[in-house]
Amino acid sequence: MGNYPTGVTVITTIDKDGTPVGLTVNSFASVSLDPTLILWSIDHRVSTLEIFKNATKFAVHTLASDQGDICSLFASKGIDRFANCNWELSEQGLPIISGAYGVLQCKTYKQVEAGDHTILIGEVIDIQHQDKKPLLYHNRKFGEIPNEFYN
Repeated sequence: MGNYPTGVTVITTIDKDGTPVGLTVNSFASVSLDPTLILWSIDHRVSTLEIFKNATKFAVHTLASDQGDICSLFASKGIDRFANCNWELSEQGLPIISGAYGVLQCKTYKQVEAGDHTILIGEVIDIQHQDKKPLLYHNRKFGEIPNEFYN
C-alpha cells in the first residue's frame, strides 16, 4: 500500500483521564456528504486502540507540507508526542495540532470491524482550513504536491 500516494493525517482525541492521544494515519477517506461523514482505520495492535474505540469524538488533521516532522512524531513510539509539538484544546475539547493544512473535528458515528483493523466513521462537526499545501506520502517518503497540480 506504500506505493499508493496519499495525504497524511494525524488523528487526536482525549482519553478518559483528559490526556491527549494521537497517531499518524494514511487510511483517511470521505464517506458521505449528507451527513458529512469521513472514515479512518486503526490497527488492532495499536496501544491507543481502546481509547479511540471508546472516544465520542476525534479530530483529523490533514498535515501541511512543512509538517513531515509532525507525521514522524505521531508515528513514533515511547515518547510524549504532545510534549514535542504545539497544540491546544478546541471548543469541542479536542487536542488540535497547530499549523495543519486542515482540521476536521468529528463525533463518532459508527465503528466497523474489518480484519485486523477497526474502521472509525466520524460525522464532521467543525472544519478548519489554512492556505497551505498538504503533505503527500508515497513510497515511505513525504513531500508536497507539485506546483503543476495547481495550474
